[in-house]
Amino acid sequence: MRGESRLTGDCLSAQPHIAEIPVAVLEPHEALHQPSQQPKKISKPRLPALSGLRAFAALNIVFFHFSDPKWFGPFAPIVDNGYTSVSFFLLMSGFILAYNYSDRARQGQLKATRFWMARLSRLYPVYLFALLVSVGMLIEEWHVRSVGEFVLGATLTPLLLQGWVPKLATFWNTPAWTMCTEAFFYLIFPAVILWRRPKHWRGLIALLFALWAAGMVLPALYTIFQPDGQHPGRYTDSFWIRALKFSPPPHVPSFLFGIVLADVDALIARESRMRLWLGALGVAGLYVILYYGDHMPYAMMHDGLLMPLFALAILGLAGRNMIAHFFGFAPFVAIGQASYCLYILHFNLWDIIHKSHVLDNMHLSAFDPWISYFLLTAAALLTMKFVERPAQSWIRRRIPE
Repeated sequence: MRGESRLTGDCLSAQPHIAEIPVAVLEPHEALHQPSQQPKKISKPRLPALSGLRAFAALNIVFFHFSDPKWFGPFAPIVDNGYTSVSFFLLMSGFILAYNYSDRARQGQLKATRFWMARLSRLYPVYLFALLVSVGMLIEEWHVRSVGEFVLGATLTPLLLQGWVPKLATFWNTPAWTMCTEAFFYLIFPAVILWRRPKHWRGLIALLFALWAAGMVLPALYTIFQPDGQHPGRYTDSFWIRALKFSPPPHVPSFLFGIVLADVDALIARESRMRLWLGALGVAGLYVILYYGDHMPYAMMHDGLLMPLFALAILGLAGRNMIAHFFGFAPFVAIGQASYCLYILHFNLWDIIHKSHVLDNMHLSAFDPWISYFLLTAAALLTMKFVERPAQSWIRRRIPE
């Protein structure tokens, strides 16, 4: 069935795993905006550069699905391997959750039920809105699936459970598989954030190394045993590669890596010059790996291999330096704040724009795909303003104390 754009079967390979994301990641200061009845919380500085980085990651997923990487000149390797942006979002999810909630958890202020409701208020309204907008895709699913698969996919997808059945992970809305993974992360977070972790450099670095190694176990086994044959790639669509890319368990080490990374971040002063060098090393390293991405074992490019480089980039941009200043540019931050909306809407909305021939009818097709990128970004910003934030506020006012 249709699910891959010209360029990628990975669909969000990002998973992108394919779809690669975004994912519904907290703003670095979001935990501060809680009802006044809550116990007073330790103030956390805003980290606008990380929002700006999310903007580039989300746009890269759009370009990955709907562009010719050659259009981007020296940035072509980044676009051509854009599915890795989803791995970045999953790691970032652990980092931001820990950044906002670790102190509260240590003080006994993190109530699991309230946390889950707060996360649901951020995740689900836009998720549901995207499914409603994509009802046309549901009709297409009916024509290409067996009755049993259709009923199961139509049941699991609204419940954020589709990723547990690899064959149905991209049912209805391809990028939505990541929300299943995020929902699982939210489920386990109140427990894992309380696990005792090292408090000093040596122990934290050792733990990060262990989680990095754990994240590469399944991809390494897949690469060694080749259950889908030799040289699998982004267009491989068999059970094992879909399970590796789209189901929650393989991504857990990346999420835990992000949580521990927040502990490392707390040990480095925001103004430290070390952050500039770490950020520069991370960005440069990512470019090199992506430049040679076609020569890397495909399964290893998801989560595991890139974890340390994502970590360096995050630590760099969480500081105060020239790289953070660039990514903290207000328009980048605005798009980054809407990155979840952009991610969850872009695949099927692109389909709607082009199947409706609205650009042809308005004699704007000569400006495509750039006008489509603009429309997708505008739709994301409007969805954030008129759907995500009002719905989140409405739900949170009704969360019991």
